[in-house]
Amino acid sequence: MDALDQKLTTAFDGKVVRKDLLHRIKKGTNVPTFVLEFLLARYCASDDAAEIQAGLEAVLDTLNDNYVRPNEANKAQSKVATKGKYRFIDKVHVNYVEKDRRHWAALENFDSRKVAISEKFYRDHDRLLQGGLWAEVTIAFNEIEDDDYAFYIEDLRPIQLSRFDFDRYCEGRAEFSRNEWMDIILRSVGLEPTLLSHRLKLHFIARLFTLVEPNFNFIELGPRGTGKSYFFSEFSPYSTLISGGQATKATLFYNNQRKKIGLVGFWDTVAFDEVGGIKVKDQDTIQIMKDFMANGRFSRGVEVIADASMAFVGNLDLSVEQIVNSEVYDLFQPLPKEFDLAVMDRFALYLPGWEMPKNSSEYLTKNYGFITDYLAEAFHYQLKHTNRYEEVSKRIQLGASVEGRDEKGIKKAVAAFLKILHPAGMASDEEFEEYVAYAVECRRRVKEQMNKRKSDDEFAKIDLSYFNKAGEEVKIYCPESKSAGATQSPIRKNIHDESQVVENKVEKKEVQRETVSAIENEVEFVPEQVENELEEVQELKEQHYTIHYGATGYSYESIISPYLVGAKAVEIEDPYIRVTHQIQNFVRFCEAIIKTTSIRKITLCTTYDDQTDMKELSERLTDVKQSLLELDIELDIKINEHLHDREIRIDNGWTIKIGRGLDFYQKPDTWYSIGNYDLNLRKCLETKVDIFYRE
Repeated sequence: MDALDQKLTTAFDGKVVRKDLLHRIKKGTNVPTFVLEFLLARYCASDDAAEIQAGLEAVLDTLNDNYVRPNEANKAQSKVATKGKYRFIDKVHVNYVEKDRRHWAALENFDSRKVAISEKFYRDHDRLLQGGLWAEVTIAFNEIEDDDYAFYIEDLRPIQLSRFDFDRYCEGRAEFSRNEWMDIILRSVGLEPTLLSHRLKLHFIARLFTLVEPNFNFIELGPRGTGKSYFFSEFSPYSTLISGGQATKATLFYNNQRKKIGLVGFWDTVAFDEVGGIKVKDQDTIQIMKDFMANGRFSRGVEVIADASMAFVGNLDLSVEQIVNSEVYDLFQPLPKEFDLAVMDRFALYLPGWEMPKNSSEYLTKNYGFITDYLAEAFHYQLKHTNRYEEVSKRIQLGASVEGRDEKGIKKAVAAFLKILHPAGMASDEEFEEYVAYAVECRRRVKEQMNKRKSDDEFAKIDLSYFNKAGEEVKIYCPESKSAGATQSPIRKNIHDESQVVENKVEKKEVQRETVSAIENEVEFVPEQVENELEEVQELKEQHYTIHYGATGYSYESIISPYLVGAKAVEIEDPYIRVTHQIQNFVRFCEAIIKTTSIRKITLCTTYDDQTDMKELSERLTDVKQSLLELDIELDIKINEHLHDREIRIDNGWTIKIGRGLDFYQKPDTWYSIGNYDLNLRKCLETKVDIFYRE
């Protein structure tokens, strides 16, 4: 222990843990950090090396015997049924079920949603009813056959904090200086502050802003391997990390079919990893995102207000020096094309990820820090219950170039600094000015890049400044671009230049470049060629053709996709959606048509016969329906006993008739035959296809 360790363990006895032990055991286990810290506090509360080693072995044994992994739910339930009861480590939720007029517990990895629980447990531990609680829980088997549940909770011991005392947290903070407290926060996230410069310390603190300040929009772009996503995936149980894939408005904001709020209603922070790989399925998602990032509210038939902050992290593939000195590129280059200037303008802070050190064990602390769950609770409390914005507004004075969104972003960043480093006290004038200067710099980084992209002077006021205690105006620069003329005074495009007019008509082609300067001399636009490309628009027309036996190259997507333009609903009549391979065909058909972003409803009209397993058919179609609901698409299933024809009707007027319906493919010889998964390569049965337009 060093002096800070001794001071911390005295002021926050029972709330701290040795972080090097966590690093040693975390590498070999896929278990939440706060679960490991709970077990370490139990078994490794010693300074003796032999006792610590024995404690680590005890932690691993406990995880093997008691931690329920998601793929072992059936095994865990069997243990309880055969032994009568068993103790597990799992996350427990308690929900009041109106239909049953009682509370039921749901265990995540044990995979049971109907476990009986005594009132004393959720009365004593509020978090069971508010998002769930990790706990050591003893589950017993119910021998009474007449009861409608198989398991009940006999005992429950929380691993996470079930209650949080913010006043006690503030009392403890008062015993430390600002710099000591900053070091404690950094050690709590696993870093050794004595190895970091003061500027790096501020960067790492800034990564935590979205956890304490509501509706704070944060972006960090930089090299790979600097730990950008760790803070959102491991540090707090109140943040969620979306890794790639599609970002739909139903998932993020509100699902109209289920009448249920999305991720922003359940988490303090919604973070997007590898932001450059985000696929926006519907442009409405971006519009709703803009509304939410601006003021924390949006409307999708209902008015929704939420406190969630949004964080975007990603990688830069070019060097920062190249980018800031280029007339072509800017520091927002990795963002998806759907992220326009309006989205960028809502970022309160752009953290310079290129200044962050690569992940290395040399930066990991061997000292004490807060138990992760305790500090996460302190941040969650402040996000929900404290507001430092007005305090900042009274103390801060910003320069004339600071406009509306600049001011809001800067003030929210300073407020976040105060919440993390001064939870109940006042910052000195020197400390306050340091926070203001950092916030102004990070907002200027946003504005410089927008000014570089814009062809006029809308964002030209990039010389952001503040007034210090002496009344002197202090102009702030970003270190990477201070002397870069291409960023400070970008060249405005001449809209009357013919080559640039053509360039605006088509998207810039992605070209592999050795250096930015080399590229600017390589690309030449030929106006006549571009105009010809723009005129090559395939006109939709009626078609009537035969697919011959054994032919390939006919997928649902290739047949129907061109005719889905502007469609919102598709109705399919096919009497043969009954057995396994026919239902699989229908799923593939749905996958093909929902790639058209406007589709909101699919109607399936089918029938059955005496050999149809109705229970199995119902379960499988219900699974399809639920899966589509997650994408905010409604599936309406109708049964017509007299149905014989096969027809696909699109609400934009086009009708497609395939003689054999969806079932026009030959059965693959084996599961490993070419064409088993890619329908373009699957051999067909002979059938006719008629595509025509109805008013």
